[in-house]
Amino acid sequence: MSTLNLDRLFAPRSVAVIGATERPHAVGQVVLRNLIAAGYEGAIFPVNPNRSEIQGLKAYPDVASLPVIPDLAVICTPAATVAGLIDALGRRGTKAAVVISAGFGESGASARQALLDAARPHGLRILGPNCVGLLSPRIRVNASFAHMAAQPGSLAFVAQSGALCTAVIDWAGANGIGFTQVVSLGDMLDVDFGDVLDYLGTDSHTRGLLLYVEGVTAPRKFLSAARAVSRNKPIIAIKAGRHEAGERAARSHTGALAGSYSVYESALQRAGIVLVDSVEALFDAAETLALSRRPLTGDRLAILTNGGGPGVLAADSVATQGGTLAALAPETIAALDEVLPGNWSHSNPVDIVGDCTADRYLAALRVLDGAPGVDAVLVMHVPTALLPSEEAARALAAPMAACQLPLLSCWMGGVSAEPARALLAAHRIPCYPAPKAAVSAFMTLVKHQRTQELLMQTPASVPEVFTPDIPAARAPIEAALAAGRDQLTEVEAKAVLRAYGFAIVDTRLATTPEAAVAMAVSIGFPVVVKLISPEILHKSDVGGVALDLESPEAVRSAVLAMVTRVQRLCPDAAIEGFSVQQMVRRTRARELILGVATDPVFGPVILFGDGGTAVEVLADKAIALPPLNMMLASDLIRRTRVFRLLRGFRDHPAANLEAIAVDLVRLSQLVIDVPEIVELDINPLLADHEGTIALDARIRVARASCRGAERLAIRPYPVELEETIELPGVGKLLLRPIRPEDEAAHLEFCERVDPQDMYFRFFTRSRDFSHTQLARFTQIDYDREMAFIAVHPDPRAGFETVGVVRAVSDADNTAAEFGILVRSDFQGKGLGLALMRKIIAYCRSRGTGRIYGHVLPTNRGMLALATKLGFELDHATDDNVVIANLKLRDQAPHESP
Repeated sequence: MSTLNLDRLFAPRSVAVIGATERPHAVGQVVLRNLIAAGYEGAIFPVNPNRSEIQGLKAYPDVASLPVIPDLAVICTPAATVAGLIDALGRRGTKAAVVISAGFGESGASARQALLDAARPHGLRILGPNCVGLLSPRIRVNASFAHMAAQPGSLAFVAQSGALCTAVIDWAGANGIGFTQVVSLGDMLDVDFGDVLDYLGTDSHTRGLLLYVEGVTAPRKFLSAARAVSRNKPIIAIKAGRHEAGERAARSHTGALAGSYSVYESALQRAGIVLVDSVEALFDAAETLALSRRPLTGDRLAILTNGGGPGVLAADSVATQGGTLAALAPETIAALDEVLPGNWSHSNPVDIVGDCTADRYLAALRVLDGAPGVDAVLVMHVPTALLPSEEAARALAAPMAACQLPLLSCWMGGVSAEPARALLAAHRIPCYPAPKAAVSAFMTLVKHQRTQELLMQTPASVPEVFTPDIPAARAPIEAALAAGRDQLTEVEAKAVLRAYGFAIVDTRLATTPEAAVAMAVSIGFPVVVKLISPEILHKSDVGGVALDLESPEAVRSAVLAMVTRVQRLCPDAAIEGFSVQQMVRRTRARELILGVATDPVFGPVILFGDGGTAVEVLADKAIALPPLNMMLASDLIRRTRVFRLLRGFRDHPAANLEAIAVDLVRLSQLVIDVPEIVELDINPLLADHEGTIALDARIRVARASCRGAERLAIRPYPVELEETIELPGVGKLLLRPIRPEDEAAHLEFCERVDPQDMYFRFFTRSRDFSHTQLARFTQIDYDREMAFIAVHPDPRAGFETVGVVRAVSDADNTAAEFGILVRSDFQGKGLGLALMRKIIAYCRSRGTGRIYGHVLPTNRGMLALATKLGFELDHATDDNVVIANLKLRDQAPHESP
C-alpha cells in the first residue's frame, strides 16, 4: 500500500487516544499527556468508557461517539481489543492508527492477521503494533510514550526498536539535534521501512533519513524505495546483528560465507545507503553529508595541520579506515615551498609548524585546494598561544567555506575550542574535536560517493555476448529433482555451467576403478580424480582429491585408496563414483570462488572471493545482489583483498579481470533463469592473464515456488516486454525497456531531436543533458518506472534510438505520469501511437489506476494523439498546460482521490 493515507499518520488534523486515562504511568496517560504538552494545535479526543473528562479534555466512551472523524487514532488498550477497535475506526472513516499495544507475538499469527483483515477494507494504515509511537516535532505532534519530546529539525529517524528511539531522542536533545519525524516501527505489521522511505523521500522538510534496521520484511519494496530516495537525500543506517551468535547451516562454501549481516551490508550499499556502526556515527554522518557543500570525486585526502603529532594520528586513521593519503605532486610541493618556511614537513600531512599564523594556513590552503591528486582537505588546528582556537576559526572560516574541494576541519581542544567549532559549523564547515572522528567523517563521504556511483555510473555492455542454452542447463537439474536428489554431481553441475558459456575442464563420471582408468586414458594424462559422495561435502577433507596422476596405475591406486579412506573415516557415506578430469597446469593462475546462496530475506546473492581449500579460513569475500552487469561485477571484484593480487605483482601478469566479471554476469543470469538453484559453488575458478576456467563445481537444487525474477530483491531487466513491430515506410522496429547501456545512444537520440519537439517534451529547448541526467533516464527501477525505447537498425552503430515513452508511477500505483518523445524525422509514421499503446498496456497490466501527462496547448500533435487514445483533456489549469488523463481501472473504495 506504500504511501496510501500516510499523510493522516504523519500530519494528522485530529487525534483520538483510545485507552486514555488519568492513571499515573499508564501508557494511555503518558501518550495523552505528551500530545497536550507538545502544543498540538489539532483536536484531541480521549476515548475511555469510564470517564467523561481526562486531563482536562472531554472524553468519549467509544469511537462511534466521537464528534468528528479523527485522522489518527493512537491505541493503548490490551491486544485482545485492538482488532475490534481497528474495525470500528475503519468503519467510521479513520485512515491511520498507531498501535502501541504489545502482546501480539504471544497471541500468534491469527491475532496479527485479524488486525490486517480489519484495516485493509478501509485503507486504514497501522503503525506498530508494539511500538513507542511517533513524533512529528515540526507540527507539535508527540503521539508516543517517550520520556521526553524531540526538538524540531530536518532529519528523520526511523527505527524498529522503541528503546533506541527514546535513547536517540535523549541523546539528540543533549546535542542540539532536531527531527522532522521520529518513527517507531515496532512489529511492522503494515507500515514498514519501504512505506516510510517513500513518504519521507518526498517530504520537503526532511533533508536526511537515519535508520535503525533489525530486519526487512518486504525487501523489493524496501530496496526500490531506498534507491529512489537516496539519489536525492542521504540515507544512513545502523544494522543490528553485525556478529551473529551462530553460523547458518549451509551445504556449500558460499552458504557458509554469505552471513546475514554481509548480505544486508551489500543490499544497503546497492540501495545507496551509507552503513555506520554506532548512534554517534549515525548523527556524525548525517551532519557531514548535510554540511558538505561539494560532492567528493575520490578518496585521496590531504591533511593540513599546525601540529605534527595530530597530523600523524590523522594519517594513521586514514590508513586504518581504508582511505588514501594523497600523494603530493612535485608541483604542489614546489608551490608550498614558496609560501611555507623551510622546516615544513615537505609531505602529506602538510605540517606548517606550531608557530604558524592564520596567513600561513591560508597560503597553504590555497595551494592544496585544487592540487592534482587531492580530492578533499582536512584542516587541523591545535591551540597555541600564537594562534588560539577561536582566532584561527574567525580568520579561516570564510576562506575554508569558499574552497573548491570538499573540506573538513578538526579543531582540537576541550572547552576552549567549543566556540571555534560552533563558528565553523555556522559557516557550514564540518568540524570535529579529534583526528579519528574527522577521518571517520571523511570516510562517510567516501562511502556515500561510492554508493552514489553504484546508483549513477553507466555500466559497460557485456563485452562477450553469450546466449545461454537454458534447456541444456535445466536438463540435469530436472533429472536430479525427479530422482529425489537435491545435490547435482560434479559432472551435472559442470554441464549446467557449460550451458551458460563457462570454460569448463573436461570432466567425466566413472562408477568403478576400471572405468576411471579408461576415462583417464581417453582424456589423456595427467588427470585429476575426485570422489563423488552426497554425504561428503568437502572432498579434500577425506583425501577425496588426487592430482597429477600420470598413469593408469596411478589412477587405479588413487581410486582404491580413496575407497579405503572413506570406509574408515565415513563408513555411512555412499560412494556414487569418481569424476575424472584433465589436469590443468596454470602455475600463475589464482584460485577464486564464485558462488550463489539463498538469503531468507533478499533471496539469491552472488559471492566472489579468494578460493581454494582454505576459503572459509581466508574469508576474503564480497557479496552482491543480482542482477549484475559489468560495472557491478567489477565493483564486486574490487571489494576483495584478492583484487590487489589479480592486478598483477612482480613477475605475475595481471589476470583477465574482464573475463572474471563476465563469469559473474553469467552466474547472475543463471540465477535469474533457473530458480531451482539454491546454492552453487565454483571453487576453484582459475584466473590468469589468459582467462578463466572452472575446475570444480557444486550445485544444490530444490523445486521452485516462483519464477526466477520474482525471487530477486531487485527486479531484473524485463526481457519478456520486448516486442518487434513493423511500420509502413519505416520497417521493423524493436520496442523494448530501456537499459543502462543505452546512455550513449540516448544522448545521440536527444541531440537529433528538433529543439521545438524538445520544448514540447521538457518545456525547454536545451538538448544539453549531463551524465547524471542521462543516467537517471536510462538507469530505472523497473518496479516503479518504465521506459520503452524504439530501436531502429543502424548500419554504423548496430542500432539507434528513435523514440521513447516513459511512465513513472506513484508509490501506491494509483497514477502514473507519462512522457513521450519521437525523433523528429520519425514523426508522422505511427511510432508515437505504437509507443503510447505499449505504455498504456503495460500500466494496465500492473493495475495502475490512471495514466496522465502535461501537454502544452501548442503541442497539437500530442493533443490529437491523446484524444485518439481516449484521454480526457483538461484545459482549465493554472499553469497553462493541458492535463491529459486516461482512467485504466475503477478506484478502490479505500483509495484517496
